[in-house]
Formats: sequence, C-alpha cells, structure tokens
Amino acid sequence: MTESLDRRGLTFGISAYVIWGFFPIFMSWLEPAGALEIVAWRSISSLIVCLVIVAFVRAWARLGAVARDRRVMWRLVAASGLIAVNWGVMVYAVIVDQVASTSLGYYINPLITVALSVLILKEKLRRLQWIAIGIATVAVIAIALDMGALPWISLTLAVTFGLYSFIKKDVGHKVDALTGLTAETAFQFPVAIAVLGIVYAAGERTLFVHSGEGLGSLHDALLLTTGTWTAGALLLFAAGARRLPLNVTGLLQYIAPTMSFVLAVTYFGEPMPAARWAGFALVWVALVLITVDSWRARARVTDAKAAESGEVTEPV
Repeated sequence: MTESLDRRGLTFGISAYVIWGFFPIFMSWLEPAGALEIVAWRSISSLIVCLVIVAFVRAWARLGAVARDRRVMWRLVAASGLIAVNWGVMVYAVIVDQVASTSLGYYINPLITVALSVLILKEKLRRLQWIAIGIATVAVIAIALDMGALPWISLTLAVTFGLYSFIKKDVGHKVDALTGLTAETAFQFPVAIAVLGIVYAAGERTLFVHSGEGLGSLHDALLLTTGTWTAGALLLFAAGARRLPLNVTGLLQYIAPTMSFVLAVTYFGEPMPAARWAGFALVWVALVLITVDSWRARARVTDAKAAESGEVTEPV
C-alpha cells in the first residue's frame, strides 16, 4: 500500500462518513414528505443510479452471477429488508426531531455488533468488551429513564444495521459494493412502488404537488435524487475500505454519529438534559474501551503473524 493510496483511501473514507453525517439535514430538506414516501423514492432512485453505473462499467455479469447463487440471493433479500427498515426509522427520527436518537443508534452499533457476534457466531468476549457492553447498557438505561421510554429508535437503528453488516460480511467475498446495492434496491423496488401507491391513495403525496410554487420544484428534484446520496456515499466508502486498514476504518465510523449529534444540538435545537448528556458520555467511554480492545487484538494478530513468518520487530 503506497502513501498515495493511503491518502486517497482516507479521503474516500472521510468523504463517505461526512456525507452520512449530513444525512439528517438532507432528509429535513425533503419535508413535508413523510418517511414512507422518502424511503420509497430513495430506493427507486438508488436503483436507477446503480443501474446506470453498472451499465457504464459493464458489470452485468456480476449481477448475473449473484442471481444464479440462491444462497447469496436470499441473504441479499434479508439485507434489503433490514436496510430499508433502517432507512425508514432514520428518516422518521429526523421528521419527529429525534436526530440525537439516530446518533446514539450509530454510536452503539459497534457494541451491538460485538453482542451479536456472541449470539450468532458464539464468540467469547474479552474483558474490555464485557466492560464496554456493560457501560453501554447502563447508558441506554439512563437515557431511557430520562426519556420515560425505551429508546427504540436508537436500538432499532443499531440492531438493523448490525444484522445488515453481518449479512454483508457473510457474502462480501462474493458480492462487491455496487452489485450488492443494486440487488438490494432491486428487491426493494416492487415494495417501494406499492408504498408509493398507498401514500398517493391516502392523499399524502408531496412529489409534483407544489411544482413551480416557491421551493416546490427544488423539493421535487431533491426527492427524486435521494439515491445519489445513498449510492455515492456507499461507493466512496467501498473505495476507501479497500485502501485502509480495518482499524482506521473502524475509527472513521464515529464521524457520522458525531456530526449527527452536533447537528441535533446546534442545527435542530433538540433538548439535551443533563441525564441524556450523562448517557452519551457513558457511550463515548464504552466506545473508547471497545476501540482500544480492537487495536490491541489487531496488534496481537499482527505480532503472531510476524513471529510465524520469522520477522523480528525492533522495540520502539
């Protein structure tokens, strides 16, 4: 890996997470559209963007290979459903002024992933991982007591994205980012059309309702192009992930929820009572512990491989 590739990878990775960090603002611009209409158009426009890229890079053979692999297909169907729910809950949270809840959800996602590895992969937790999950649990309880209810938005976002990541990791050696997103949005397409039919039948359509009036045309353009943000961010992330070590990518993932948290407090003006600040502080402590544990584990694996290959590292 050359220095130039490192820089490019870092630029791609940071760009992807910054775009994801601005998603709450993007989604707020789509009001008065509801969550169902936004997610439906997001799925449809993402599919269009992906198909254009597939045609440009002539990647039809990759799609054909996925279509012939029944095991991969069913996993992508599941991934499609999970990410659709994730998108819907995230958009709903923005609409009802719960952006801080989305931030919490993506903050605790790494911790949920660790917990899922125990439940699904039967892995054993290391001491720091146990401590981090314990602290995060206390944080969620503190925030729940402050809110007077379980933070279901945060937990739903964390669990759905955690499960989605597990599935993507399982098929990652067979499906690249572009092919995977194309297949997922293709599976969402008939559901998105049905959802739009329900929205329109209920008289809740906002697309082309106020065209030519004030910002009506801008609203239509933004709603129809939501897929460019989704596909663009994912492809930037994939380009960065190929060039960066996993531990660097792991640190970059905190950019988006940090931006969302700052936006929730400053741009959206959401209330942050002391108890909620305390809950977020505990989550940040848990993330520091889980990050330190991840770096230590990676260092041990690197040292073990170096020992097996006969390499000797000088002490610093």
